[in-house]
Amino acid sequence: MKHLSPAYFALVMATGIVSIAARDFQLPVLAMALFAFNLAAYAVLAGLTALRAIRFPRLFFADMTDHRLGPGFFTAVAGSCILGTQILLMTHSLAAATVFLALGIALWIGLTYTIFTAFTIKRDKPSLEQGLTGAWLIAVVATQSIAVLAALIARDWPQPLRLELNFFALSMWLWGGMFYIWIISLIFYRYNFFAFSPSDLTPPYWINMGAMAISTLAGARLVENAPDAPFLASLLPFIKGFTVFYWATGTWWIPMLLVLGVWRYVIQRFPLRYDPLYWGAVFPLGMYTVATRQMAAALDLPFLDPLPPAVFAAALAAWTLTFVGLLWELRKLLPRPR
Repeated sequence: MKHLSPAYFALVMATGIVSIAARDFQLPVLAMALFAFNLAAYAVLAGLTALRAIRFPRLFFADMTDHRLGPGFFTAVAGSCILGTQILLMTHSLAAATVFLALGIALWIGLTYTIFTAFTIKRDKPSLEQGLTGAWLIAVVATQSIAVLAALIARDWPQPLRLELNFFALSMWLWGGMFYIWIISLIFYRYNFFAFSPSDLTPPYWINMGAMAISTLAGARLVENAPDAPFLASLLPFIKGFTVFYWATGTWWIPMLLVLGVWRYVIQRFPLRYDPLYWGAVFPLGMYTVATRQMAAALDLPFLDPLPPAVFAAALAAWTLTFVGLLWELRKLLPRPR
């Protein structure tokens, strides 16, 4: 508990999106099994995080204001909203999904203005090379996860609340895109103009792609909601264009990240050990699967249909391997027989 990673809710993010992908591919048993596991994982992580804040407040808030660790707290926002999306899709419980949306918004507001204010006013700040990681883009994922859940819930709300919630989803989608541009510019600069060692290439760098994938999904949901909101209909060419822009950017990152992965593990022989941050690499694969499938349906792009099944297989394999690593890590915590 004392040293629980702030980014551990990435487990909920990864499991939730793989479950949703399984549902989309007509694998109900797998989807429901992952859903049940995700409910338990969320409850355990929420309890441990709350207890850590109570028992070790100084360490908890030191992590929150740390440039490398602080952005990991945004996994709680994304995990809450993705679980809310699961609940809505699996159980059709609008009330429960709305509760998780409210929780995600509250966490997003609190974390955004606590973490980034702290980073701004700190006297002792790390260099860009030392302080910036791919985990910063989890803040973008958190923002877009709110947009996705809000757009889904809006379909079941009566007017005029449906109109207002769609506008809120659109605003979050646009802000998430702007936030990505800010952060990815710094990450790309850090890639190309600072020394880069294998240890620097942490798994959350896959969020470079994952943040664009969830932005694509949010855009596709807004396209589908256009008949319910006149302002969305008037912006439809813009929304469609930016949705493809996000998807194309995310797609560009996949070969780049694979090549860097080969460099890290094969050429540089960096040891492959379980790390909770690896859930941050599973999530983008699952999200790319769902986002590509949803965009292809919303924009009538049937030639993309062969892509999601292949990426889903990779996402499921990555989730399984990371879960085995988690079980092995938990095994170490069991008392050994004397």
